[in-house]
Parts: sequence; C-alpha cells; structure tokens
Amino acid sequence: MLLGTQERDFFPQDLTEKFRFMKAIGFECFEVDGKVLMEQAEEIKRAIDTSGLPVSSACGGYRGWIGDFIEERRLNGIADLKVIIRNLKEVGGTGVVVPAAWGMFTYRLPPMVSPRSKEGDRKAILDSLSQLDETADTYGINIYLEPLNRYQDHMLNTIEDGVSIIDEGKFKMVKITADFYHMAIEEDDISETLEKYKDYIGHVHIAENHRYQPGSGSIDFKRHMETLKRIGYKGAVVNEGRIRGKDPLKAYEDSIAYMKQFI
Repeated sequence: MLLGTQERDFFPQDLTEKFRFMKAIGFECFEVDGKVLMEQAEEIKRAIDTSGLPVSSACGGYRGWIGDFIEERRLNGIADLKVIIRNLKEVGGTGVVVPAAWGMFTYRLPPMVSPRSKEGDRKAILDSLSQLDETADTYGINIYLEPLNRYQDHMLNTIEDGVSIIDEGKFKMVKITADFYHMAIEEDDISETLEKYKDYIGHVHIAENHRYQPGSGSIDFKRHMETLKRIGYKGAVVNEGRIRGKDPLKAYEDSIAYMKQFI
C-alpha cells in the first residue's frame, strides 16, 4: 500500500516544489485535484519526473455530479470526467474518485423530501457511469465510486449501495472507494465490510471519525490496515481529512508517522 495525500494549504504552490515537499515529508503518492489535472497535465508530468512522486488518482474539480439534479450540470460533469480520465492516463494514475453527489440533498435536514424519486436517482447514476465506463475502459483507468455518509448525500451511503450500482450496471472499470470517515458513520464494522466487499474495493480514503487526521480520533487504523493487507489490497491509502492542531504541518507529519506504523 502507498500512503497518499490530497492538497494542503501549507504545501508549496509551484507544482514541482509541491511534489518534492510531499515526498520529503513521507508521502508515497498524490491524489490530484481534477481541475488542476485538466488544466496542467504537462506540468504535473514534469513534477512527477522531477520528484519521483507518482499521482495515484484524481478527485473533484469537475462541473457537475454524476447524480446531479440539474441535467446540464450532470452532462458537464461527465464531459469533464472524460478529460480527467484521459489526462490521468497521461500522468500514470489509476483512477478518479466519483461520488454520486456531495452537499446536494440529504434526507436528514429539511425539507426531507427529495425533488427526484429514488428510481430517478438511480437512473441518473447508472446513465452517467455507463458513459464514463466506456471512456475509462479505453484508457485503462478506474472509476472509484465513493459512497458518502447520510448527511452529505442521499443516494449512495453504504458500500453495499455502491456495489449494487456496479452489479446492476455490469460496469467493467467501476470500483469502490472505501472512505473510513464515511464508513465510520454508515457501516456496522469497517473491517467486516472491507472483507465482505473485498472484490469491489479499488481505492481507500482515510480520516478519523471526526474528519481530522488519522491518529487524533477513535478509528482503529491498525486493525483496518491489517484487514486491507489480508484481503490483498495494494493500492493507495489517501489522507483526505482536515487537520487539527496549533501547528498544522507538525500535526500532519505526526499523522504520517502514525499511519506508517500500519501500512
């Protein structure tokens, strides 16, 4: 497994310096923002070549969700994701992280009545993924479908929800992003879920139960990393949590050391 990170405010702005910095503090791969990948693919390739730090994946940065209520935004998102998939191939990544949506609607807050039926939600997601699966297959890039917790999305909350979409669509290149923060809210047991759906897990995000950096909360990372090893997972483990501490860089470096005990 490779310990990875997303962008942080205290990282250098220059891409080559950023990649060198991430490697120097102990990261082994980078999950790049999709918009940056669309706009600066050549610069990213140079940064990879100079630093030796690979891009594992892309996340975010596109103009609409695959399950968007607004059709124009959904189609814009599909179009952007196709570019991200193509560019990710160029920089040597393995897949793009794609939730159904984020922050669009939740049954847990008023009005608690979705503007679209559950059947309509599913139809939109399946249609989007069917278009993206074809492009992903052409370039050999995975789509990492990410279930989010019930407070951030209403469509796909559990790993089982995501798996049901993959099975119904019979997609070739769609796998699951197992995000420990969301799983801590939605799953009865993170390790048991990883074991049950091991054939679907393609990518891993980590953060604590309160969304901050690993080592600052209550998730049993030792146990869950052992589970990932046992099921044969060899991909990226990307830290996307927020950072809590008076010195954010020091807190982040401590979290890197904490995770490297288990990876």
